[in-house]
Amino acid sequence: MVDSQVFREAWGKFATGVSVITTIQPDGLVHGMTAQGINSVSLDPFLVLVCIGHNRNTYPLITEARRFCINILNVEQQGIAEYFARPPEKREDGFHVPFSFTEKGSATIDDSLTFMDCRVVEEYVAGDHTIFIGEVDEVTVNDGNNPLLYFESKFGRITHDGH
Repeated sequence: MVDSQVFREAWGKFATGVSVITTIQPDGLVHGMTAQGINSVSLDPFLVLVCIGHNRNTYPLITEARRFCINILNVEQQGIAEYFARPPEKREDGFHVPFSFTEKGSATIDDSLTFMDCRVVEEYVAGDHTIFIGEVDEVTVNDGNNPLLYFESKFGRITHDGH
């Protein structure tokens, strides 16, 4: 029998990059959530997936907007990751996240390593999450080679010591 704590600990051993999924609220404001549950799906067409918990504020926003943007963060953006990891009601006022917007109106986080602006083409309910498959309408790769990482519930970085 597997318990939830052991399951979480097991997945904590999987080092991942850190992304923020952005979408636009009905009032036009940018909404974001820090996420690790992202993946490339297909090269023809270009498809990606994001896994969003049904208890997250992001879930109904993507369901309604049918768009999301994956922003892969660099190591200097840990504060942004921490900000969007908190529930919206616990985010401090005055924290500035620099956004730009794609031709389709999606929010991109300035200076992220890359972003992918996506249109939802499929969705699948899987337990307490929905897997949204997005076709990539726009992708930009910025300069930088220092991704923000997440391992054992802590943020980290790649060391470039030649080993």
